[in-house]
Amino acid sequence: MSLVSAFVPIWILTAVGYAACRWGLLGEGAASVLGRFVFQLAMPAALFLALSRMPLSVFDSRSLLAFAVSTVAVVGFGWVGASWLFGRRPGERPIWGMAAGYVNSANLGIPIATQVLGNVSFLAEVVLLQVLVVTPVILVALDRHSDPAGRVRVRRIASLPVRNPVILASLLGVACSAAGLRLPSAAGASLTLLSAAAVPAALVALGASLHAPTPTRVERVERVEPTERVEPAERVEPTERVEPAERVEPAEPAGLAELAVITVLKLVAQPVVAYVTGLALHLSAPQLLAVVVCAGLPTAQNTFIYSQEYGVGEAVTNRAVLVTTTLSLATVAAAATLLG
Repeated sequence: MSLVSAFVPIWILTAVGYAACRWGLLGEGAASVLGRFVFQLAMPAALFLALSRMPLSVFDSRSLLAFAVSTVAVVGFGWVGASWLFGRRPGERPIWGMAAGYVNSANLGIPIATQVLGNVSFLAEVVLLQVLVVTPVILVALDRHSDPAGRVRVRRIASLPVRNPVILASLLGVACSAAGLRLPSAAGASLTLLSAAAVPAALVALGASLHAPTPTRVERVERVEPTERVEPAERVEPTERVEPAERVEPAEPAGLAELAVITVLKLVAQPVVAYVTGLALHLSAPQLLAVVVCAGLPTAQNTFIYSQEYGVGEAVTNRAVLVTTTLSLATVAAAATLLG
């Protein structure tokens, strides 16, 4: 029952967001506003506090390597498979790969690591890997595809850590940890309050998005009324035809096949790759358990927040988070039973 209790608040808060949106309690655009609040403010505060308080001298390089191999394999396959299997456009592929291999190491990972592993030391390493390596790669790709011409702009990518609050807060947190700096009590208390909103707000936004998916973005042309009526006999043909603005085709919704592939990659393939890699690296039984349990965590709700921020893949990510969170209990329980 203790393992189930770690999942219950996630299901409840997602349901609260769905119900609030369905009953009109939050108004139009609630999912978007909540998502931006999490991305711009609450999540950076939570990441900064977590990383600034994390000692950098306790890394287990072999265990982290095993987890990294599983992450790269699954995210890479999802990134490429989104195109091969389902014809997803370039801007959607990074989010598709992230949905398949980016684990929920925060709100769900912490209680599970505490209950199954007895501590969160390895989970802290997973957080660093995802925030400082995986996240920048995904965000650089999304940033590139957000450019209308799809150009790779070196200056823009180089400035991404400054422009992106998630990466900036993570880097500052690591720097503070390395330098042994501590915030003044007032600043620390303020960030603690703000960071406490990250998980519940993200889950409520996720639930709201399930009821009210982001509308199709369509460029519209303003109708210009003539300033003077022209009689039919005096009708003047236009010298140049004005074409309407190009319609932006909506992304195809996530089908059952896509959700099934993402779920299998996340909850089966990633733990199996982590287990095989761990055996090859001769990890001890406790190390192997930690790697497999962390690899078997569901898709992080951050994936949905990023997809919402860049306007791609929301239909895939919100359902992937919900499905993998619901089913991941079986994966974690199986790992704990077989390897514990």
